[in-house]
Amino acid sequence: MIEVLVSLVLITVGVLSLLTLLPAGWRLSGTSDMLGRAAGILQSELERNEIMIMNGKNTITPTLGTPLIKQPVYGSGMTTAQPGDIPYTVSTEVDSSGNGYRVRVTVTWPGNTNGIAESLIVGRERSFAQ
Repeated sequence: MIEVLVSLVLITVGVLSLLTLLPAGWRLSGTSDMLGRAAGILQSELERNEIMIMNGKNTITPTLGTPLIKQPVYGSGMTTAQPGDIPYTVSTEVDSSGNGYRVRVTVTWPGNTNGIAESLIVGRERSFAQ
């Protein structure tokens, strides 16, 4: 009988210690989800700008230190918020440098004002214009 009580106490302590880890796991899972969605938005914006710049027929106007800001952008890709969506802010800067352009995209979201950023150097391609 004493052995059963001791094992019951040990199991209770183990289960309670696991339950204290759940809130941290949920928070980390939410952070990971927001970061993953932001990375998808960032990559999409970089690719869109790269295609626009590569096509020599498009007129590209450098932003000269004043980024173009899109707000809000949703991770679902829809124009309106879907269940689970949060609004992301996308800031895009295009600078002309020599024969190419430097595109810098920053994506932020509520609770993370630094967000994530990436830059890309793109040149014009004559064969790309059609």
